[in-house]
Amino acid sequence: MTPVRQPADPTAGPTGRSREPADPTPEPADPITGAAGTGPTTGAAETGPTTGAARRAREPVAWRPDRAALAAAADRTIPDVLGPGLTVLFVGINPGLWSAATGWHFARPGNRFWPALHRGGFTPRQLHPSEQDTLPGYGLGITNMVARASARADELTPAELVAGARTLTDKVARHRPAWVAVVGVTAYRIGFARPKAGFGPQPEPLAGARLWVLPNPSGLNAHFTPQTLGAVFGELRAAVAGHPPPAAG
Repeated sequence: MTPVRQPADPTAGPTGRSREPADPTPEPADPITGAAGTGPTTGAAETGPTTGAARRAREPVAWRPDRAALAAAADRTIPDVLGPGLTVLFVGINPGLWSAATGWHFARPGNRFWPALHRGGFTPRQLHPSEQDTLPGYGLGITNMVARASARADELTPAELVAGARTLTDKVARHRPAWVAVVGVTAYRIGFARPKAGFGPQPEPLAGARLWVLPNPSGLNAHFTPQTLGAVFGELRAAVAGHPPPAAG
């Protein structure tokens, strides 16, 4: 696996330069497979959800967009987080205004993607959105069904979701992740013309990748608590661990 890019300095805003670690530490085991990996290290690896004070003590002090920055972010796009040999490519519906303003996926305070990723066992600790570029080191990536940002996902038209599904299929064919996890069942149903699709594994692959549908982690989704959302992410993680990607070559 290729070396992991260092995350941008969150105190400098979305265009800050990366900081090089002064004293690199040994690389942690892959939290998905348990094998020695090339993932990023920020101290000792942890197991289970990280609680309160310890997590807050080490969270980056992130740049927060003001109202004008959020308004200016409408219809903006942000780069995908991709890398070679991904195990899981997570697919959001589209960037929110916080994500478009910061350049970080699932960046809005109250979005539960990053806690669920940790609770589900994909990362050894809860990452801050500004650390998204460390994800390929864990075999993970992020993209979106629709590229343009909006205040709410329901501002997207069905035609945009259908076009986004075609773009996603082409992207998966190019980058060849082992699994694709669409984060939002309604967007999946509309985009892929699967009106009865539910959560969990889907019967058909997507461009050769195994396909899974997860709930939308937005804080507006009252059907799932942080605990139940973490549990369904954990179901995907268990499935991934039971079906490792084939060896290259």
